Amino acid sequence: MMNDDVIKKRPPTIILIEPQLGENIGMVARAMLNCGLTDLRLVAPRDGWPSAEAVATSANAETVIENVRVYQKTKDAIADIDTLYATTARLRDMTKRVVTARQGAKELVQKISSGSRCGLLFGREAKGLKNEDVVLADTILTIPLNPEFTSLNLAQAVFCVAYEWFQAHDQTPAEELNIPKHTKPANKRELIGLFEHFEKSLDDSGFLQISEKRPNMVRNLRNMWQRAQLTEQEIRTLRGVITSIVRFTPPKD
Repeated sequence: MMNDDVIKKRPPTIILIEPQLGENIGMVARAMLNCGLTDLRLVAPRDGWPSAEAVATSANAETVIENVRVYQKTKDAIADIDTLYATTARLRDMTKRVVTARQGAKELVQKISSGSRCGLLFGREAKGLKNEDVVLADTILTIPLNPEFTSLNLAQAVFCVAYEWFQAHDQTPAEELNIPKHTKPANKRELIGLFEHFEKSLDDSGFLQISEKRPNMVRNLRNMWQRAQLTEQEIRTLRGVITSIVRFTPPKD
């Protein structure tokens, strides 16, 4: 479930500086659409545009591919951007604020909600961004990784940042129960009815015959049923199972 307030405004723009391979551009488009981003801009793509290779690797992300805008200079691609983040893993010889992808994503949500147009700058596959591009950004954004190996391909880098943005404004519950429409979660009356029915059958069978152990065993059994998050239909089925077992259990000798 998405935060409508953010979605109605412009999500971040992805700007690729001199991308080399059409296949990489296509995979970037796929990664973007996974995370709800559609505005992709290219600055001087090495093999030109449009690109059949990009289409082939985009996995049908036509919404992104068909609306790509191409520029010859970075300054033109970012002309309408209010806040620009430059993604890089390398230290730069310049004084500039640095944030992680997660922190940057939180800031993007806040800025976009207030009406700002934001962009994310990504460099060439082989060497990343030049200092002349980084200096145009307000903030450097970095992806914390294994310090012994920080290498990412272009689509991976875009996906990492785009996913953090998606997560920062996504409102999907971390955990939810998928219950079919024809039933609903069992209420406490139904659960207690199951508890008592089940415990009576255990009393009758002699399973709970040791009186000093019975309270603790009953608590454990009830906790087990509670963790199951049963629906009303499942309660009915279980009670039917218990009734059937009790009815057709042959008497002891």
